[in-house]
Amino acid sequence: MATRRKYPSKSKKQSIISPKSVKWILGLFLLLCGIIFAYQKKDAVLYYFGFKFRGSELTADQRRLEDKRIKDIVENHEGKTFGIDVSQYQGTIDWDNVEAREEQFELKFVIVRATAGSNKLDTKFKKNWRNLTESLYIQGAYHYYRPDENSTDQANNFIKNVKLRKGHLPPILDIEKMPKGQSMDKLKEGLQNWLTIIEKHYGIRPIIYSGEKYYEDFLKEDFPDYQFWIANYNPWKEKIHDDYLLWQFTEKAQLHGIDELVDVNVFNGSVDDLKKVCLK
Repeated sequence: MATRRKYPSKSKKQSIISPKSVKWILGLFLLLCGIIFAYQKKDAVLYYFGFKFRGSELTADQRRLEDKRIKDIVENHEGKTFGIDVSQYQGTIDWDNVEAREEQFELKFVIVRATAGSNKLDTKFKKNWRNLTESLYIQGAYHYYRPDENSTDQANNFIKNVKLRKGHLPPILDIEKMPKGQSMDKLKEGLQNWLTIIEKHYGIRPIIYSGEKYYEDFLKEDFPDYQFWIANYNPWKEKIHDDYLLWQFTEKAQLHGIDELVDVNVFNGSVDDLKKVCLK
């Protein structure tokens, strides 16, 4: 007897879009958004990856991107004041011819490294300081703090080598490194000791320089009475924070009169405002 063939029963009608398809669509949407954002910020993206992974030498494309970033930041800070900071790493500077290339910004102040640690004198400090004294630039000097060296000795090293007068910027403490032989609390005690000695000697409260992350993690809450000069080269950052005195926004500028790359900074105010910060 012939058997009746069985056919598979019809399944219930499936939904038009499965959960897996939703995930794919969402993923493609996010990818598209990322591509659009990257295209809009392509200069910043190229800047970030180019400088993050390729060392300190600039290619022609990197130079173009850096110059564009400097131009954009200058345009974002109309009415603000621009300056540079230098040390022995910039070599011998031709101060008579120092100026921004292609007139990117008008140079109004220069900050030079004077000392480091308990006994280091920057090899170019005396020459740089003397030339600045004969110039029209507002000038200032900073000390590079070495966390595991005696803070009193470091303060005395700065005092011994730096003579400040009316019109100069307040003394500046540069702290960037973590301590190796002591706790952060001990380091902060040392920083405060340096600041106290320096303020007593010069009669004006010093400025503190550091990177943005270091500032936020270790300095902001413990040194609320001080003004800060903050370094942040992040290509996404476009304007100085309201609570920063100075923002160092690049370490890759090229200036006439200086062979090496230079840090550029923006002061959070006009030239007249900057003069009010200086020694009276």
